[in-house]
Amino acid sequence: MNESSKKNVIEKYGRKKGDTGSPEVQIAIMTERINELTGHLKDHKKDFSSRKGLSTLVSKRRKLLSYLNEENHERYQSLTEELNIRKAK
Repeated sequence: MNESSKKNVIEKYGRKKGDTGSPEVQIAIMTERINELTGHLKDHKKDFSSRKGLSTLVSKRRKLLSYLNEENHERYQSLTEELNIRKAK
């Protein structure tokens, strides 16, 4: 993820200018990184260190999604629809 795409994500999902700490921004950034790593792993099937990083990112994102769901369910639903994330049970 390069710097310009990260800035675009922050501008799109941030609540105010320069907002990088809100759960929405963190989840959106993690989703972009997860999508990039997934594409990388399709080409490099034996890259186990990247696979470990991907599973760590997915776990962190899942925890943030659970937090957002408990705090504000409407924001959770709109974010998951916008980012096309499905909640695993």
